[in-house]
Amino acid sequence: MGIINKLFGGSSGPKEEKLLPWITLSELSQLDTINEKSSTKTQVIFKHSTRCGISRMVMNQFVDAYDVNENNLDLYYLDLLNYRDVSNEVGYKFQVSHQSPQLLVIKNGVVVAHDSHGAINELDLNQFR
Repeated sequence: MGIINKLFGGSSGPKEEKLLPWITLSELSQLDTINEKSSTKTQVIFKHSTRCGISRMVMNQFVDAYDVNENNLDLYYLDLLNYRDVSNEVGYKFQVSHQSPQLLVIKNGVVVAHDSHGAINELDLNQFR
């Protein structure tokens, strides 16, 4: 029974949920703020589709592996289904084609790294502090 629990998410006890210092990205005006703040502090945007199982899986892996001090970067969460206009503007403003899920790392107004799907979890955010 142990291997089945591991495969399908069962556990012997409750799992403590890890909370990240998410900043909800829901307004177009926040993109100007992100651009400005990126000159002094790394800005990261996680674009997530709440209806996509792959996006949910990647986000859960990202949360589990996250080990960056919140003083080193700002972490934005974008629900791209509820804020489609913001998601579209992210692509235009930062010149990155839309993917979902997608992670963008912004410094000095420029995307210095971005990836999508499982490759998100291969990015080492500590190198962009």
